[in-house]
Amino acid sequence: MTIQIEREDLELYSIFVFIFGAIIGSFLNVVIYRVPKGESIVAPRSHCTNCQKTIIWYHNIPIISYILLGGKCKYCNEKYSINYFFVEVLSALIALSLFFKIGFSLEYFLILALFYTLLVLSFIDLKYKAVPDWILLLVLIFGFSYIYNDFLDSIKYGFIFAGAFVILDFIITFYIQNIKSKILKDETLKTQKALGEGDLPVIAAIGAVLGLSSGLIAIFLAALFAIIPSLYNNIKNNEKQTAFIPYLSLGFFIEYIFQISKVIL
Repeated sequence: MTIQIEREDLELYSIFVFIFGAIIGSFLNVVIYRVPKGESIVAPRSHCTNCQKTIIWYHNIPIISYILLGGKCKYCNEKYSINYFFVEVLSALIALSLFFKIGFSLEYFLILALFYTLLVLSFIDLKYKAVPDWILLLVLIFGFSYIYNDFLDSIKYGFIFAGAFVILDFIITFYIQNIKSKILKDETLKTQKALGEGDLPVIAAIGAVLGLSSGLIAIFLAALFAIIPSLYNNIKNNEKQTAFIPYLSLGFFIEYIFQISKVIL
Protein backbone atom coordinates (compact mmCIF):
# COMPACT_ATOMS: atom_id res chain seq x y z
CA MET A 1 0.00 0.00 0.00
CA THR A 2 1.36 3.40 -1.02
CA ILE A 3 0.45 6.54 0.93
CA GLN A 4 -1.11 9.11 -1.39
CA ILE A 5 0.39 12.59 -1.10
CA GLU A 6 -1.29 15.73 -2.41
CA ARG A 7 0.73 17.79 -4.89
CA GLU A 8 0.75 20.85 -2.59
CA ASP A 9 2.28 18.71 0.19
CA LEU A 10 4.96 17.16 -2.02
CA GLU A 11 7.55 19.86 -1.40
CA LEU A 12 7.13 19.61 2.38
CA TYR A 13 7.43 15.81 2.27
CA SER A 14 10.49 16.07 0.01
CA ILE A 15 12.27 18.31 2.54
CA PHE A 16 11.36 15.90 5.32
CA VAL A 17 12.66 12.90 3.34
CA PHE A 18 15.93 14.68 2.50
CA ILE A 19 16.53 15.58 6.16
CA PHE A 20 15.59 12.06 7.25
CA GLY A 21 18.06 10.61 4.72
CA ALA A 22 20.86 12.91 5.88
CA ILE A 23 20.27 11.92 9.52
CA ILE A 24 20.41 8.23 8.61
CA GLY A 25 23.58 9.00 6.65
CA SER A 26 25.18 10.35 9.82
CA PHE A 27 24.48 7.01 11.50
CA LEU A 28 25.77 5.10 8.46
CA ASN A 29 29.06 6.98 8.85
CA VAL A 30 29.36 5.53 12.34
CA VAL A 31 28.75 2.03 10.98
CA ILE A 32 31.27 2.51 8.14
CA TYR A 33 33.98 3.76 10.51
CA ARG A 34 33.46 1.48 13.52
CA VAL A 35 32.33 -1.91 12.20
CA PRO A 36 35.59 -2.77 10.36
CA LYS A 37 37.48 -1.87 13.56
CA GLY A 38 35.26 -4.13 15.68
CA GLU A 39 33.91 -1.19 17.69
CA SER A 40 30.38 -0.69 19.00
CA ILE A 41 28.07 1.45 16.85
CA VAL A 42 26.12 2.51 19.95
CA ALA A 43 28.77 3.74 22.39
CA PRO A 44 30.70 5.90 22.93
CA ARG A 45 29.12 9.01 21.45
CA SER A 46 30.55 10.53 18.27
CA HIS A 47 33.99 11.95 18.97
CA CYS A 48 37.05 13.26 17.19
CA THR A 49 39.39 10.36 16.42
CA ASN A 50 42.38 12.67 16.94
CA CYS A 51 41.72 14.60 20.18
CA GLN A 52 38.98 12.20 21.43
CA LYS A 53 36.67 15.08 22.44
CA THR A 54 32.96 14.35 22.22
CA ILE A 55 31.29 16.15 19.31
CA ILE A 56 28.44 18.29 20.66
CA TRP A 57 25.13 18.04 18.85
CA TYR A 58 25.27 21.38 17.03
CA HIS A 59 28.66 20.41 15.61
CA ASN A 60 27.17 17.14 14.41
CA ILE A 61 24.27 18.32 12.23
CA PRO A 62 24.36 16.23 9.03
CA ILE A 63 25.82 17.99 5.97
CA ILE A 64 25.51 21.49 7.49
CA SER A 65 28.09 21.05 10.27
CA TYR A 66 30.68 19.66 7.87
CA ILE A 67 30.31 22.72 5.64
CA LEU A 68 30.27 25.29 8.47
CA LEU A 69 33.28 23.74 10.22
CA GLY A 70 35.20 23.40 6.96
CA GLY A 71 35.43 19.65 7.41
CA LYS A 72 37.58 20.06 10.54
CA CYS A 73 37.32 19.28 14.24
CA LYS A 74 36.27 22.38 16.20
CA TYR A 75 38.77 21.62 18.96
CA CYS A 76 41.98 20.40 17.29
CA ASN A 77 41.45 21.34 13.62
CA GLU A 78 41.98 17.73 12.55
CA LYS A 79 40.73 17.33 8.98
CA TYR A 80 37.75 14.99 8.68
CA SER A 81 37.47 12.63 5.73
CA ILE A 82 35.36 14.02 2.88
CA ASN A 83 33.67 10.59 2.88
CA TYR A 84 31.59 11.69 5.89
CA PHE A 85 30.07 14.46 3.81
CA PHE A 86 29.57 12.25 0.76
CA VAL A 87 27.80 9.53 2.76
CA GLU A 88 25.33 12.01 4.28
CA VAL A 89 24.59 13.65 0.92
CA LEU A 90 24.25 10.32 -0.89
CA SER A 91 22.03 8.95 1.87
CA ALA A 92 19.73 11.98 1.55
CA LEU A 93 19.64 11.76 -2.25
CA ILE A 94 18.91 8.02 -2.20
CA ALA A 95 15.96 8.57 0.15
CA LEU A 96 14.65 11.42 -1.99
CA SER A 97 15.08 9.59 -5.32
CA LEU A 98 13.25 6.51 -4.07
CA PHE A 99 10.51 8.69 -2.60
CA PHE A 100 9.91 10.38 -5.96
CA LYS A 101 9.86 7.01 -7.70
CA ILE A 102 7.60 4.92 -5.45
CA GLY A 103 6.32 7.16 -2.63
CA PHE A 104 5.86 5.96 0.95
CA SER A 105 5.09 2.25 1.10
CA LEU A 106 6.47 -0.99 2.48
CA GLU A 107 8.38 -1.33 -0.78
CA TYR A 108 9.99 2.08 -0.16
CA PHE A 109 11.38 1.16 3.24
CA LEU A 110 12.59 -2.29 2.12
CA ILE A 111 14.41 -0.98 -0.94
CA LEU A 112 15.73 1.99 1.05
CA ALA A 113 17.18 -0.40 3.64
CA LEU A 114 18.78 -2.40 0.83
CA PHE A 115 20.43 0.61 -0.80
CA TYR A 116 21.58 1.98 2.56
CA THR A 117 23.20 -1.38 3.28
CA LEU A 118 24.90 -1.25 -0.12
CA LEU A 119 26.07 2.29 0.64
CA VAL A 120 27.76 1.06 3.81
CA LEU A 121 29.34 -1.88 1.97
CA SER A 122 30.57 0.38 -0.82
CA PHE A 123 32.53 2.72 1.42
CA ILE A 124 33.94 -0.13 3.50
CA ASP A 125 34.96 -1.94 0.31
CA LEU A 126 36.63 1.18 -1.09
CA LYS A 127 38.84 1.47 1.98
CA TYR A 128 39.50 -2.11 3.03
CA LYS A 129 38.81 -4.20 -0.12
CA ALA A 130 36.91 -6.53 2.23
CA VAL A 131 33.46 -6.37 3.80
CA PRO A 132 31.79 -7.94 6.88
CA ASP A 133 29.80 -11.11 6.16
CA TRP A 134 26.87 -10.08 8.36
CA ILE A 135 26.28 -6.94 6.30
CA LEU A 136 26.36 -9.05 3.11
CA LEU A 137 23.73 -11.28 4.75
CA LEU A 138 21.53 -8.21 5.22
CA VAL A 139 21.83 -7.50 1.49
CA LEU A 140 20.52 -10.99 0.73
CA ILE A 141 17.69 -10.70 3.27
CA PHE A 142 16.51 -7.34 1.93
CA GLY A 143 16.97 -8.45 -1.68
CA PHE A 144 14.98 -11.66 -1.36
CA SER A 145 12.32 -9.90 0.76
CA TYR A 146 11.41 -7.55 -2.08
CA ILE A 147 7.62 -7.76 -1.95
CA TYR A 148 6.81 -6.86 -5.56
CA ASN A 149 8.53 -9.97 -6.93
CA ASP A 150 7.37 -13.55 -6.70
CA PHE A 151 9.59 -15.15 -4.06
CA LEU A 152 10.42 -18.16 -6.22
CA ASP A 153 11.33 -15.87 -9.12
CA SER A 154 13.60 -13.91 -6.80
CA ILE A 155 15.31 -17.11 -5.73
CA LYS A 156 15.63 -18.28 -9.34
CA TYR A 157 17.15 -15.08 -10.71
CA GLY A 158 19.34 -14.62 -7.66
CA PHE A 159 20.85 -18.08 -8.15
CA ILE A 160 21.15 -17.60 -11.93
CA PHE A 161 23.15 -14.40 -11.48
CA ALA A 162 25.31 -15.74 -8.65
CA GLY A 163 25.98 -19.01 -10.50
CA ALA A 164 26.85 -17.25 -13.75
CA PHE A 165 29.35 -15.04 -11.97
CA VAL A 166 30.95 -17.96 -10.15
CA ILE A 167 31.73 -19.45 -13.58
CA LEU A 168 32.85 -16.07 -14.96
CA ASP A 169 35.04 -15.54 -11.90
CA PHE A 170 36.69 -18.92 -12.46
CA ILE A 171 37.41 -18.21 -16.13
CA ILE A 172 38.78 -14.69 -15.61
CA THR A 173 40.75 -15.71 -12.53
CA PHE A 174 42.33 -18.57 -14.48
CA TYR A 175 43.34 -16.10 -17.19
CA ILE A 176 44.80 -13.61 -14.68
CA GLN A 177 46.74 -16.20 -12.67
CA ASN A 178 48.01 -18.40 -15.48
CA ILE A 179 48.25 -16.26 -18.61
CA LYS A 180 48.39 -12.60 -17.67
CA SER A 181 50.88 -13.24 -14.86
CA LYS A 182 53.25 -14.95 -17.35
CA ILE A 183 52.82 -12.27 -20.02
CA LEU A 184 53.51 -9.45 -17.56
CA LYS A 185 55.99 -11.52 -15.51
CA ASP A 186 54.12 -10.39 -12.39
CA GLU A 187 54.20 -12.98 -9.62
CA THR A 188 51.62 -11.12 -7.54
CA LEU A 189 48.95 -11.91 -10.15
CA LYS A 190 49.22 -15.62 -9.41
CA THR A 191 47.10 -15.18 -6.28
CA GLN A 192 44.72 -12.49 -7.56
CA LYS A 193 41.03 -13.26 -8.06
CA ALA A 194 38.75 -11.53 -10.56
CA LEU A 195 35.87 -11.07 -8.15
CA GLY A 196 35.82 -10.76 -4.39
CA GLU A 197 33.62 -13.13 -2.39
CA GLY A 198 31.59 -10.15 -1.24
CA ASP A 199 30.54 -9.33 -4.81
CA LEU A 200 28.43 -12.49 -5.21
CA PRO A 201 25.72 -11.72 -2.58
CA VAL A 202 25.32 -8.25 -4.11
CA ILE A 203 25.01 -9.76 -7.60
CA ALA A 204 22.46 -12.27 -6.28
CA ALA A 205 20.41 -9.42 -4.74
CA ILE A 206 20.51 -7.54 -8.06
CA GLY A 207 19.09 -10.58 -9.83
CA ALA A 208 16.47 -11.12 -7.12
CA VAL A 209 15.16 -7.54 -7.25
CA LEU A 210 15.57 -6.60 -10.92
CA GLY A 211 15.09 -9.91 -12.71
CA LEU A 212 16.95 -11.06 -15.79
CA SER A 213 16.92 -8.19 -18.30
CA SER A 214 17.15 -5.30 -15.82
CA GLY A 215 19.74 -7.19 -13.80
CA LEU A 216 21.95 -7.62 -16.86
CA ILE A 217 21.78 -3.88 -17.56
CA ALA A 218 22.73 -3.13 -13.94
CA ILE A 219 25.76 -5.44 -14.19
CA PHE A 220 26.74 -3.92 -17.54
CA LEU A 221 26.57 -0.41 -16.04
CA ALA A 222 28.64 -1.57 -13.07
CA ALA A 223 31.35 -2.94 -15.36
CA LEU A 224 31.28 0.27 -17.38
CA PHE A 225 31.70 2.44 -14.27
CA ALA A 226 34.54 0.24 -12.99
CA ILE A 227 36.60 0.53 -16.18
CA ILE A 228 37.92 4.05 -15.50
CA PRO A 229 39.40 3.44 -11.99
CA SER A 230 40.71 0.06 -13.13
CA LEU A 231 42.53 1.61 -16.11
CA TYR A 232 43.82 4.42 -13.90
CA ASN A 233 45.25 1.91 -11.41
CA ASN A 234 46.94 -0.01 -14.21
CA ILE A 235 48.47 3.12 -15.73
CA LYS A 236 49.70 4.42 -12.38
CA ASN A 237 50.78 0.94 -11.23
CA ASN A 238 48.69 1.43 -8.14
CA GLU A 239 46.97 -1.40 -6.29
CA LYS A 240 45.90 -4.15 -8.64
CA GLN A 241 42.48 -4.82 -7.15
CA THR A 242 39.52 -2.51 -7.79
CA ALA A 243 36.65 -2.53 -5.29
CA PHE A 244 33.63 -3.68 -7.32
CA ILE A 245 30.79 -3.40 -4.81
CA PRO A 246 30.51 0.41 -5.18
CA TYR A 247 30.05 0.05 -8.95
CA LEU A 248 27.62 -2.84 -8.60
CA SER A 249 25.61 -0.70 -6.19
CA LEU A 250 25.68 2.30 -8.53
CA GLY A 251 24.63 0.23 -11.55
CA PHE A 252 21.86 -1.36 -9.46
CA PHE A 253 20.56 2.01 -8.25
CA ILE A 254 20.59 3.67 -11.68
CA GLU A 255 18.76 0.76 -13.30
CA TYR A 256 16.20 0.62 -10.46
CA ILE A 257 15.47 4.35 -10.69
CA PHE A 258 15.58 4.90 -14.47
CA GLN A 259 14.76 1.39 -15.77
CA ILE A 260 17.09 1.75 -18.74
CA SER A 261 16.34 -1.83 -19.80
CA LYS A 262 12.79 -0.83 -20.80
CA VAL A 263 14.22 1.73 -23.21
CA ILE A 264 16.91 -0.33 -24.91
CA LEU A 265 15.59 -3.89 -24.67
